[in-house]
Formats: sequence, C-alpha cells, structure tokens
Amino acid sequence: MDEGGSRIRRRVSVRKRNRPSLESVFAASPATELKHRDEKEDEEMVAGSRRRKTVDVQPVEVQLHHLSDWPEFLVLFPTFGGNGNPLSVLAWRIPGTGEPGGLPSMGSEEDMFGDYDSFAENSFLAQVDDLEQKYLQLPEHMNHATDHATEDLCSESDKQNTLNVTAVGDCTALNIDDHTKNESRHEDVSVEPEADILYDVPSSQVLFFENLHNSSSDLGGPSTEEKDWNSSCPKTVNEELLVNSREQPQQTVESSSKIRTSSDANRKSLKDHLKSTMTGNAKAQTPIFSRTKQLKETLLSEEINVAKKTIESSSDDLGPFYSLPSKVRDLYVQFKGIEKLYEWQHTCLTLKSVQERKNLIYSLPTSGGKTLVAEILMLQELLCRRRDVLMILPYVAIVQEKLHMIGEGTRGAILEMTLAKILYTSKTTQIIGMSATLNNVEDLQKFLQAEYYTSQFRPVELKEYLKINDTIYEVDSRAENGMTFSRLLNYKYSDTLKKMDPDHLVALVTEVIPNYSCLVFCPTKKNCENVAEMICKSLSKEYLKHKEKEKQEVIMNLKNVSGGNLCRVLKRTIPFGVAYHHSGLTSDERKLLEEAYSTGVLCLFTCTSTLAAGVNLPARRVILRAPYVAKEFLKRNQYKQMIGRAGRAGIDSVGESILILQEKDKQQVLELISKPLENCYSHLVQEFTKGIQTLFLSLIGLKIATNLDDIYHFMSGTFFGVQQKVLLKEKSLWEITMESLRYLTEKGLLHKDTMYGSEEEFQSNFHITKLGRASFKGTIDLAYCDILYRDLKKGLEGLVLESLLHLIYLTTPYDMASQCDPDWMIYFRQFNQLSPAEQNVAALVGVSENYIGKKASGQAIRKKVDKNIVNRLYLSFILYTLLKETNIWSVSEKFNMPRGYIQSLLSAAAAFSSCVLHFCEELEEFWVYRALLGELTKKLTYCVKAELIPLMEVTGVLEGRARQLYNAGYKSLTHLANANPEVLIRTIDHLSRRQAKQIVSSAKMLLHEKAEALQEEVEELLRLPSDFPGIVASSTEKA
Repeated sequence: MDEGGSRIRRRVSVRKRNRPSLESVFAASPATELKHRDEKEDEEMVAGSRRRKTVDVQPVEVQLHHLSDWPEFLVLFPTFGGNGNPLSVLAWRIPGTGEPGGLPSMGSEEDMFGDYDSFAENSFLAQVDDLEQKYLQLPEHMNHATDHATEDLCSESDKQNTLNVTAVGDCTALNIDDHTKNESRHEDVSVEPEADILYDVPSSQVLFFENLHNSSSDLGGPSTEEKDWNSSCPKTVNEELLVNSREQPQQTVESSSKIRTSSDANRKSLKDHLKSTMTGNAKAQTPIFSRTKQLKETLLSEEINVAKKTIESSSDDLGPFYSLPSKVRDLYVQFKGIEKLYEWQHTCLTLKSVQERKNLIYSLPTSGGKTLVAEILMLQELLCRRRDVLMILPYVAIVQEKLHMIGEGTRGAILEMTLAKILYTSKTTQIIGMSATLNNVEDLQKFLQAEYYTSQFRPVELKEYLKINDTIYEVDSRAENGMTFSRLLNYKYSDTLKKMDPDHLVALVTEVIPNYSCLVFCPTKKNCENVAEMICKSLSKEYLKHKEKEKQEVIMNLKNVSGGNLCRVLKRTIPFGVAYHHSGLTSDERKLLEEAYSTGVLCLFTCTSTLAAGVNLPARRVILRAPYVAKEFLKRNQYKQMIGRAGRAGIDSVGESILILQEKDKQQVLELISKPLENCYSHLVQEFTKGIQTLFLSLIGLKIATNLDDIYHFMSGTFFGVQQKVLLKEKSLWEITMESLRYLTEKGLLHKDTMYGSEEEFQSNFHITKLGRASFKGTIDLAYCDILYRDLKKGLEGLVLESLLHLIYLTTPYDMASQCDPDWMIYFRQFNQLSPAEQNVAALVGVSENYIGKKASGQAIRKKVDKNIVNRLYLSFILYTLLKETNIWSVSEKFNMPRGYIQSLLSAAAAFSSCVLHFCEELEEFWVYRALLGELTKKLTYCVKAELIPLMEVTGVLEGRARQLYNAGYKSLTHLANANPEVLIRTIDHLSRRQAKQIVSSAKMLLHEKAEALQEEVEELLRLPSDFPGIVASSTEKA
C-alpha cells in the first residue's frame, strides 16, 4: 500500500550559462535571478518498496512496545476489501537533519595559487577581485559589506543586496544585484540520468549513502575532514554564507555598525572565497552526488525552514503552499496535474482546528479528493514540524479512508484498540480520520475527541439509475416512489443472445466501451468470469482493433509474471479489452490488469465488491449485476461504495450507475436507495478473543494499565465505552471487564496479585505470565494460543525433520483451516504419494490414511476425528507441494484451487510462521524451534529455490529476475553489490538502466547493513563488561 511499489526518481535540470562579461553577470536583476531559480527546480519523487510485500496477511494488532514510540501525527486510511484484507500500518521517521556546515578556510600553506592567479592580469580571478573592489567602493554599497542572513528569504524587503555564487560542475556563476537592467543569457540543458549513478536511487537509499559517507571515518577512514560529506564536496559561496548567517544571531543596529567598521580587516574577499573553493575542488575526492543535486537540496532545505517558521507562527499567512515549500505544489502539478485545490479542500486545510492541531474527522462522497488533504497534512508534519507520521491504510491500495470500518468485525476491533491506546497514552498526537460514509458521527467524535467537517462535494455529477426488464428509471428522491421513467433500451437482440444475456448487459456496456470505461459488479467470483466471457462472445470484431498492440503487450506481461502461464479466460477476453478482477487472481496479475485499466488499454472490468472497497479504479459507468453480494442483500454502505466509482474527475463530465433488479426485489431496492446509511458500532466485545481479551493482554504487557481501576478507566474511553448504553443490555461495562480479566487469568495468560478485602479490589494488580507474553509478542489469536502451545509441546516429543512437512503443519494458520473444504479424492491421492516419514507426520497429528480413504469413497465414518486437524493437514500438503515446486500455477491445478487463494495461503503461512517464531523466542522450552522457524519463514516468504533467496532480498528483484541474475553468475549479495550497472544491462534481458542502478545500490545498502551488524557484534565482544571486577571494586571505593 504492489510488487514494485512506487519509486523515487530524481530528475535534475540545470541552467547552463553562456559566459558573458563579468559586468553583465553582476548586473543580473534580482527578479530575473529568482525567476530563473524557480524555473530551474524540477524534481520527481515516487517511493520504492524495499522488499517483496506479502498480500492478504492476517490482521494483527498494532503493537508499539514503548510508549515513546507513538507518533506525533496519525492519519487513518482503514479501508478493507471484502475478502478479509487486513489493515497494515506504516510508520515513517524523519532522520536527523543537521544544518550544512561551511567550507573550512584554507591556510596559507594550503594555498595552491599563492600570489599567482594562473591566468595573468586579465584572469578570471583578477577580474572578479577588481570588480568586487569597485562594487564595494560605491556609496550605496559601503554599508553592506556583510551579507544578509539567508533565512530572510521570505521577506521581500531584505532582498536588496544578495550575493549568490552557484557552482555547477566546473562552471561558477556569480549574480550580484547591481540595480542595472542588463540581463545575462541562459540556455536550458537537461542532465542525462547516466550522469549521476544515484539518479534513480530511492530517497531512503540516498539518505543511507549520505549517512554512510558521514560515518565512514568511524570505520577506519584516514580522517574525518577528508571523509566527511560536508568537506569532501566543497560548498558554494552561497552555502557558506548561508551557514555563517545561521550561526550568528541577528545584530542590533549599533552592533552592525561596529562590524562594518572592522569588515575591511577581517572580511574574506570574494577572490579568496573562489580560490578556497577551487582548491577544495582540486583536492577533494569525486563526490557521490552531483553538485547540482547538492544545490537543489540546499535550496529546498532553505524553503522548508521558511515554511517551518511560517507554520509555527500565529500569522494567518500560510506560505507558498499551505505552509509547505512551493516545490511541493510544483510536484503536484507535474505528477498529478493538480494546479488548484477544490474549495472544500482549501476550507478544510485552513480550519482553525487543523491549524491548532486538534483531532479532525472529515467526510465526503467517494472521489471527492479526501486523500490529497491527508497528504498535505502529513507533509506539514514530516517536512515542517519534523514529526513522525503513522498512517493506517488499506492493504490493497491507498485510496480513501473508511472510518466506519471501525464497526466491521476483527479489523474494526483492531483499529479501535490502536486508537484507544494512542488517545490514552499520548496527549500530543493529532488524529485525522476521513470517510466517505458516516452516519452516527457523534459517537466517533466523542471517542476521538475530534472536530467534524463534512461536504457533499463531488467533482463529477453522479446519476443513479435502476433497470427493470428493458426499462431504465432514474433515481429521484422527489418522486412519489423514489424513481422516474428515463428510457427504454434500444438494442437488437437475437434469440440466441437473449438466452445468453437476459439482463441486457451487452446493450448497457456497448453504450460506453471502448472509448469510455465501465465496471460490472457481480455477486460471485465465478459469475465475474462467466459474464466477461459472455460479453466478449457478443462483441463485434471491431473491438479487437482498439489498442491492439497494447493489449498484446498486457498478455505478454501476464505470461512473464506467471512463468509462461496465462488464464484461459483472460486469454480470450483481453483482446476485446475486457477482464475479470477478483481475489482468485494473483497479486501480480491484479496489478498488471489494474494498470492496463487505468491507462485505457482495458475498458471493462467484471469484478466483485472488494474492488469498490479496496482499489481506486473509477469508470464512466458502473453496473451492478444484482442487488446481492454472494447471497446477502446489499447494504446501503456497500451500494454507496460501488456507485461511488462512477465518474472520473478530469475525464468524465458525468458518472452513471445502473442497478439491475428483478421485479421481486423492487420493494427492497427502493428501500435501499432511500434509507440512511447504517450506523457503525464497536466490535470490541463481539470479537472476544481478538478484541477485549487481546486489548487487556496488551495493556498489561505494555504496562499502560495494570490494575483494575486503570483498566476500567481505559475501557470507558474506548468506542465501546462511548456506546455502552446502546450495546450493553444485560451486563455492565464493569462486569464485562471483570469477566475478561478472570478468563485471561484462568487461561494462564495473566497473574493476579493476591489482595485481601473487597475494598482493595480496585487496586488489584495484574502481571503478564510467560505464556501471556509469548502470545502478546507473537500476536497470536488468544482463541488458538493454548492449542498452539500444545501442538508445539507435542512436536518436541517426535519432531520429524526428514522433510519440512511437520514444521509446515505447525505454522499453517488455524483460522484458514476452519474455512477449508478439502477435495477428498485429491486429498487421498496426495496422501498416497507421501514417503513413510511424511505419512508418519500425519499419524503423529492424528490423521490416518484409512480415514481419508473412507471420506474419498463416501463411506460412513464412526470414529470421531477433529475436523480442524484434518483440514489443517490438507493445507499443509498444499504449502509443502508449493515449496517443492515453487510454482503457484501447477499447485493451483493440482489441488483444483484458485491461484489467488494459494498465494493468500502462502502469505498467511509466512506471517503465521513469523508469529510462531516470536512466540517460541519468549518460551525457553521451545528453543529448538527458533533456528528452524527462522529458515522456514524465509522459505515461505519468498517461495523460491534456496539459492535464489539471497537475491530476492534486493529491491526490485523478483523470482524471474533472480533466476536471470543467478544464471548470469550473480549468485550472492556481494556479487550484486560489486556489479557494474552497465554490464548488468548488457547481460540481463529486459533490464533498464534505472532498474540496474537500483539493484546495485540496494545490494550495497543491504551489504553495508550486514557489515554494520557484524561490526556491532565485534565492538560488543571487545567492550569491557560493566560488571568487570576491577571496575566494580573501584566504584565501590569511590562511593
């Protein structure tokens, strides 16, 4: 929130100056200079994913193990797909950013030029020196020998006399305001990416290389002065003056006059500055970054400092772009085409509550532009206030906030627990929540202690229609029955087509495709595939010609990411610009199809309701195949989500939604379109083991609240506490709290201090037990923690290590086993293919071949067998086969399961394996599992041959690329770190220069991280222990 993710690319363009006479250079007006400076800055930013991400990981509670870990700013994007995609949490921390240091002055013994300027009397340096002396003798400039503080950039009145010396490459240009009208000529030159080895490196890696260079002296470099970044890359005169001005406080008028009196004696001349800089250039090593990039970073840093001052001031002036540098505005224009904010966005960003950093909830219809407001608020925190941001977002994609999801099952309980702990422990964290659909917002306001802003703005008008038989009605709240006649469908249907398409879908979609896009929401995954094929059979061959070349490229890319495999349905539908979209696809397939749809190569998606909740793919027309999701009738919130995808801002003038219904459903549908949105309620108590019990365990484990009084007080401030009068009919909040703590104590997860007397019950303290801490650290669902403990304990009695099957069984997710429905014939066939040792694993867990055989033949079974164990072993067979074959497609075919489900199972198993590992690390008796599960987790995470795993750790390297690199001789991280990007491009097929540079830089970073870890181990080994006898004795004597 994805394989590749977004990348951060830096594109530098600089102004090449023809060298005119120095007088004309010095005469450039300040307005011209500022104008060109603005034009010169052009930078592109996108974020790069560090590792392959795991899709559909089971939801876990956000656990920050120290109270100081909470960020200063929290933005909520908890959107979830209907297939159980959990929320994930990203935390960004801004690294320390010191002010740039100045260039150290050269001593006389370091002066490489001496009294000889190398170019005789009319040399460049001589002209500079002469002109500077003349300039300083002018009466109007006598009182300005010292440069003004650069931090006054935001004050126009302080820009009269600015010295700006900018070094770019080997050329130095000087601009001094001489109040003349002469202008120097400029020519635009674009720096090629190849000119800078780190041109396309993600920003996180750029920071890493800067820190690496700064710290290299500590690892045995010659000297700090030579290795330090600030000294190895000599600064421009402007940068040096900038630093000097920062280091000095502003002087009074009296003190300024004293400085001017002695300036002739102490001032370093411009000539000396230039000589010093040129000497530094000659002596310094080749810098890692281009000089142009240094300058750009300096200017941007200065603008951020100005914005920081602005945002902290009480002034109503919000600066260039809502207290952010104008660079941010320029990037929005460049990459998103956003030149001006909507009126509601401006209003929201300028709210008094936002300026005062109060908590805020804002609600608008889908596609209203909510995410942009959140981005700007986050950037204010990150860039100007230098604070952390914690962003809770949907796993599928970063699209929009659905704060009402706090009332939906397990994920809602997790979200509520996270927010409640932040509110309880931190009074300085600002919470921003946004949603497209909210009804009982007063409860949420009270829970989050937040202000509320709402608007009904939509950038594109949405028209809602209902279709009954061949008649289309427009939804009209003013009409008596809620709808008015619109039109009759005019499409010639053959008898054959009528049988194939009784709902007239072909007629509805051909009104918009291929020139416009269309989404068709279907009740089930199978229906999605059937409808896509049916529509393509009815389309004319003219549709094949629309973007034919691009569609063939999509098919080729799908084959590449699937190891040469291609879904037979997609093979038939993509040439027509049609595809299905549901959880049965792999994440790679979904990503490629979404990209093709977004760019207009595909014009029609048949999809399930999960697309409405998780992926931002708008369309000109949205068609709801039926008012059902699976077998359940649509809810108002679901309906609003789906139709909210209609209308694309900046593309369509109007959006249309058409709900197809049968006469029998007419009354229910009329109620659906007119009734208010559903209220959202807390699920903290309904989700018992994943809700209130997990919450209490973490409260006590983190020592947020450890006695009964504090825990009850905490519960009163939760969303559940706010709604207790509505939700609790039979028991009080106090009774619920007592019952939950008693349950955890009886289960051996908590220990209660023995207290005497009922009056002291409020002060009873609770402590977390070893088992409780293991469950807490491993984020194990408390419904399964005792089962997991028993399974691991039993495994110690006879752990079968001849294959991975036994370990895989122990790390197969319990919750997925309960949802599994095995194909018994396949189960029996796979069982018979097991080796004797592997069959022994089945016997140890309690599943016999006889039982599976009877189930496959349909015979009655008298012996009672735990269904969950049988199902879990079946899923273990799938995972075991997958690790052996490493091919999702072949395993999908072998077990007759959707490849998307196989991938979800693999991801869930990798996540659960990591959880079990953390669980075992807290319990000494399970020491044997630690090394075993560490390796298994890696295997499940990457699911490739063992030799490819080290290469898969590198950013941008997936299985196919890893195999290419391995076959080309790059078999380790060290090989990649020392590779030449140009050689990689020639050696590896379909590898771009940007990708090659990213792979090499990422490998270097990983290698350095490992070296640092080893260095820390060495230092720890060589460090004198704090309890060394001599030290202890001496400290005792001193005491």
